[in-house]
Amino acid sequence: MTRSFLVISFFLLAVVALVTGAASIPSGQNWTHYVRIGAYGLKGGDAADIVRKAQDSGVFGIEVDNDIPGRYESFLHPEEKLAAIRAVAEQAHRAGNHAFVYIAGTECITANADKTPHTLAKEHPEWLQRKLTGEPAIFGGGSAFWIQQGDEDVWISFYAADWRKQYMERVRQIAATGIDGIYVDIPYWMTHFDGWEDSWASFDDYTVAAFKKQTGLDARKDLKLGDFSDPNFRKWVDFRIQTVTDFMQEIDKTAKSVNPEIKTIPEIYPGIEQEAVRVGADVYSLYPVVDAIAHEYEFGNGDHMASSRTPFDWFAYQVGMHSFRAFAEGKATWILNYSWDGDKKVDLRESMMNLAMSQVMAGANFWDAPGHSMAGSNDLPTRKKIFSWIQAHEKTFYMPRTPMHPIGVYFSPQTRDYYADEFIRSYRGILILLMQKHLEFQVVTPRTLAAFRGETLVLPNVQVMGEVERIWLQKYVAAGKNLVITGADATQLGALSNVVRFQDCPGKTYSAALESDFDHAVPDSQEAFLNSLKSQAAVAVAASPQLATSSALVDGKPHFFFANFAGLRGGVNPVQTPQSGVQVTLPAESSGKAYFLPFLGDVQELKGVQSGGRMSFTLPAISKGAVFWYEPVVLREGVQP
Repeated sequence: MTRSFLVISFFLLAVVALVTGAASIPSGQNWTHYVRIGAYGLKGGDAADIVRKAQDSGVFGIEVDNDIPGRYESFLHPEEKLAAIRAVAEQAHRAGNHAFVYIAGTECITANADKTPHTLAKEHPEWLQRKLTGEPAIFGGGSAFWIQQGDEDVWISFYAADWRKQYMERVRQIAATGIDGIYVDIPYWMTHFDGWEDSWASFDDYTVAAFKKQTGLDARKDLKLGDFSDPNFRKWVDFRIQTVTDFMQEIDKTAKSVNPEIKTIPEIYPGIEQEAVRVGADVYSLYPVVDAIAHEYEFGNGDHMASSRTPFDWFAYQVGMHSFRAFAEGKATWILNYSWDGDKKVDLRESMMNLAMSQVMAGANFWDAPGHSMAGSNDLPTRKKIFSWIQAHEKTFYMPRTPMHPIGVYFSPQTRDYYADEFIRSYRGILILLMQKHLEFQVVTPRTLAAFRGETLVLPNVQVMGEVERIWLQKYVAAGKNLVITGADATQLGALSNVVRFQDCPGKTYSAALESDFDHAVPDSQEAFLNSLKSQAAVAVAASPQLATSSALVDGKPHFFFANFAGLRGGVNPVQTPQSGVQVTLPAESSGKAYFLPFLGDVQELKGVQSGGRMSFTLPAISKGAVFWYEPVVLREGVQP
């Protein structure tokens, strides 16, 4: 290929990108909010080919796998990989695209370790994480699918100062290449390989010393491991979460000291459940110190594929994603999940579409990947179709969503940390109940309490509460707002007319019903709880409980996002039963227009019917998912409709 042809090709790519790419990103947002992600291995010399393939399949936000600190050879000698990163950054920018590079967190692999004396474990055994018994975090081929036979896989202590200094130097060098983002894979305490799940590692000398300095406690002697009633173990839990958060914050500050525009994106598989506490990577704590999070959130049965999910799995998945969006507070939420892996009974294209639909309706960015691999696609034509549609309607899904008249549901991080199973069952059950009743909800956290304007706030089995939270709740109730407390009560509020308590948590009860027999769980079985919410929403949605509904203002206009999970059967049927007769009723406006956007379809204008001071719209059948929105017409003074 001639040099002049390359120049012309990239000029044309740049023009296409300006016309069809992520131009005119709204103020307060950046490229991370609008990514449509595809991943590629970066070997060096293949940058142009990677960018060409990405552009061809509608990828905006190119992940390249070129792990410098996670491979011992390049951890010591990064020059060749740095050159490859610089080349792909340059090619992506010429095409009007963005690229980000994969690096490991605390994991490091030495290839062919059985044939060389120069491995990390052999040269720096003091750096390794360890069990309480002293066993080091060293693994070989077969321990995980990405570890080859003969390789050495180790997990390093966050407090190994010499390693951390060199790691941050590699971060600086990567940032200096001009790459748009650093993607940090699973910065965890080693507690997720076989035999390590209940270790609550690490008890290496560096970590034990750091904990002693902070708390005065000896982690090897003063803790009752796994006993959440033990105050000292709780301090260990807090310490481990803060350690991971501080590590990611240092990566972010280090990278931005060289390249202020670079983005830091950790990949985290735990979501809102207990696994976050065990591995120490808590997305609630991480969002404030990074630019976006890529969630490898795999709630579901079996192999966690979209093709194997049940309707309950899908609803629980929605709960996780809406929680992430609340934790993000305006930052981007990426989802790296898997749609299909050879399931002969379930069509791969339907599985890809279901996964994408579920994510965009929640406001999360879709990453197409096959099986349990980051790179590639199960079906490129389907990827192109999905990405093209997302791009055409990206502002509908990714502009900020502002609450209208929400019912607040409180996510208590410390309650989750210490009472994970009890809290999550209550929290999840209440959110699914609100989705199925098509009531507007808002996940509220300690960071967003002060900004919450809803008339009702639900505390789902919240057992840990600080003084700042209690004072805010006192003011909230004193202002005449409604507080609904289910299960445990940590508020210390007295008996008040606008404080409703349910000793037996309706969320926990409803979770049990959903898990037992999802198809026959009836939302109205929790009628007393639903009545206590005193919803003041001006808009009413009438639809099947098989539709998960969320709503918000987007660009000042009421939007309603519908995800249809009716008829799905994990491993058997990936095609939904279309939902007909869905009605949205609003206060009658003097003038306005309503629109309907089906998943992978085109925008349709709808006509409403006025009656009794209300305007009702009957939506077309919803196959997989859809968005409905209403645009009131603002008239100039003196102008008649």
